[in-house]
Amino acid sequence: MSIIVGIDVGGSTTKIVGFDGQTLLDPILVKATDPIASVYGGFGKFTSDNKISLKDISRVMVTGVGSAFIGDNIYGIETVHINEFTANGKGGLYLSGIDEAVIVSMGTGTAYVYANGNTKEYTHLGGTGVGGGTLTGLADKLIGVHSVQNVASLALEGNLENIDLRISDITDTAISPSLQDNTTASNFGKISDLASREDIALGLLNMVYETIAMMAIFSARTKNIRDIVLIGHLAVLPQSKEIFDKLKNMFNVNIIIPENAAYGTVIGAALEGLGN
Repeated sequence: MSIIVGIDVGGSTTKIVGFDGQTLLDPILVKATDPIASVYGGFGKFTSDNKISLKDISRVMVTGVGSAFIGDNIYGIETVHINEFTANGKGGLYLSGIDEAVIVSMGTGTAYVYANGNTKEYTHLGGTGVGGGTLTGLADKLIGVHSVQNVASLALEGNLENIDLRISDITDTAISPSLQDNTTASNFGKISDLASREDIALGLLNMVYETIAMMAIFSARTKNIRDIVLIGHLAVLPQSKEIFDKLKNMFNVNIIIPENAAYGTVIGAALEGLGN
């Protein structure tokens, strides 16, 4: 048995996956308050959960902002550092099953990568500081919640009519065939004095998602492609599909949220170890 392990040490979480040949092993996620502790603790949990031993692992591939704290071996196993943008690109294409796309890595902030599996090009197009950190920071101050999961749970009962200014609020005349009446004209532009914590939670999610989506759409246009792949933990929240589906239909793009999207970057790092 020769297993390749990938580790993504992010700003708030550490993710670990592995490949046994071409078979993807069950991934894990741990909190990353301390990068070294989270890597070694998570590594032990990963091997235990997947019932593998250290001697079964031939190489460890590390990526992410916290990977600089990791040396050239973990438990005596060769450890290789992988460029995060390459990992984003490879992971996004692998999970989506397509050959060319803009990969959107939604973490504490958001990164945009042009990925082409045929030419092996993985180019960082840019990024935005709007991401999970924005969501939790604003939620903490506005509604006293500092957990992405709790924000998403509250938002299930929210109503954007009490938060966002829509096109229908300012005109009854069609502005463009692609813009619907419920298109956002201004995030938080119509916040009501009676807006609930649930309404505000949904407004924050919608603002973060719409900002990320529009930058992804602009990035795809620069490459003259329609395919956009979302990876990262924000991609799998309950509100994600509905909000991104509305925007993809409005702007005629193909936004894909693949299975295991939360683990896209770390899967890409492990794939680099396989030579894929």
